[in-house]
Formats: sequence, C-alpha cells, structure tokens
Amino acid sequence: MKNILLTGGTGFIGQELRTLLLKEDYYITVVTRDPRKYEDETAKNQRFIAWDDDLTGAINKAEAVIHLAGEGIFDQRWNEDVKKRIYSSRIDTTKMLVEAIKKAENKPEVFVSASGSGYYGNQGDRIMDESKPVAEDFLAQVCKDWEAESQKATEFGVRVVNPRIGIVLEKNGGALQKMLPPFWMGVGGPVGNGKQYMSWIHRLDLCKGLLFPLKNKSIRGAYNLCAPTPVTMNEFAKILGSVMNRPAIFKVPKIALQVLYGEGSKPIMDSIRMEPKVLNEANFDFRFDDLEEALADILE
Repeated sequence: MKNILLTGGTGFIGQELRTLLLKEDYYITVVTRDPRKYEDETAKNQRFIAWDDDLTGAINKAEAVIHLAGEGIFDQRWNEDVKKRIYSSRIDTTKMLVEAIKKAENKPEVFVSASGSGYYGNQGDRIMDESKPVAEDFLAQVCKDWEAESQKATEFGVRVVNPRIGIVLEKNGGALQKMLPPFWMGVGGPVGNGKQYMSWIHRLDLCKGLLFPLKNKSIRGAYNLCAPTPVTMNEFAKILGSVMNRPAIFKVPKIALQVLYGEGSKPIMDSIRMEPKVLNEANFDFRFDDLEEALADILE
C-alpha cells in the first residue's frame, strides 16, 4: 500500500482526490487545521494530523506529497487582509513542507505542489503553454512564489511538479456552483463581455491529472492542468444553458462583480487560454475534453 501525505484533503478538490486514492488502495495522511473534526473518517488506510504535528515523521513514510492547501480566492471580497491570507496560506505551508522534507531521512519520490492558471494573468486570446512567462499582477506573483518555494525541494533530490490548475467544474463547489442558481432561475448568462477565455477542467480529470506524475516520472516542473478545449465565457454560458434547458442571455456586467468582489473580480474577468502541452505530449487521457459532455455528466 503506497503512502501519500495530502494537504487540502478536506476541501473541494481534496475530498474527491481522497476518494480516488482510497479506491486505488493508497494510505493517506491528511494534514488539516483541525483533525478532530474528521475523527469519524479515520480508518485503517486514512488518518488526519495537524500542521503542528510531526510532519517530518509523516513524510518519512510517504512516497509522495500532494499539496493543495490554500485560502479560497473566490469565497470573499478581497482586501489587504484577505490578500495576505491568500498569499501566506500557500507560501508558508509550502515552506513548512519543504523544511519537513529536508529533515526527513526518507525523502518522497515526488512533491506535487499546486499552482494556478492565474500564473499567466489576462492574456486575451493568446494560447498559453507552460513555457510562457509569469504575469505581474497579484495572483501571478502568488503562483510564482508558490512554485519557487516548492522547487526548493529539488535541492534534496525530490522531483517537484507544479500543476497550474484551471477552473474546476463540479456542481458542489468552485465557480460552477456560483453560476448555477441564476441559470436555474432563468436569468443566467455570460459574465462581463463574454469574450474572455475559460480554461476549464472536470473535477475527475483534475484528480487524475494530480496523480499522473506519481506514475509518469517524466513530468517535472510546471504543467497546465486543464482540458485541451478552452472556451470563451459566451460559449460556456451558451453550452451551460443548453445542458440545463435554460436561457443564457442575461449578461452579468463587470461592474456588478467589482461591487461584489472588489479586486477579487479580476480572476473571474481575466482571459486565460491555457494549453496542456506537457500532458498532451505525455499522452494523458482526458475523460472529459468536450464541455457539453462534461457539464452533462456533472448535472445529470
């Protein structure tokens, strides 16, 4: 039974990833802020520890570390305190893991440390593969520093990969959860001018993509984790409306998002057209590369 150390394992992505890992007979050690909340979920192949527990001891037994922890970026209106939490929740926890890896007598073979599509910033209709440079806005710099901290583990002989995660689709969380109510009420539609690109991915493919580097040792450094078929917001709204049998004609103006989220509206409005070049070249099998099929599966 392979041993995985997982952070962010109780969140929107982590819950699904845990399910997949348990089905594949992994032993999971989940690092969380309050392990007592999950005492009922502790089992012979799963345990929960706190950030101030013995991380080094846990990593000594782990063949891989998967790091997904971080403050949500779409859950609240941004101010300086929120931005500090967004930054520190990613950078500080990564520093803790790298330090624990450094101290561990037995190093993990691979460190999967998440990053985001925000690395590229607003790029219009330009196609962004992994070779493209980092943008200069707040989220881009968060992603840059996040990746840089994780890459320090390579100094100890650990292979480090940074999945730059696109917009994750599932009805019980993420961006789609917030979009569904207006469509159910018949007043859904595109956000902003509708021309911005969305680099989306079904949550199942996301989890498969996070585990892909565990078995494919050719994957190193950054890789775009998104479906190979990004769409504009206009296209997304039209397809979502069709799948839900609802109209998609009521646009949400940019100013409305700015009122709700402040600077936090920028990630929603930015146009990021990612290409998963590394995964494509490694012959990763996307279960859902068609948006209509993905949404139909999610909403059935």
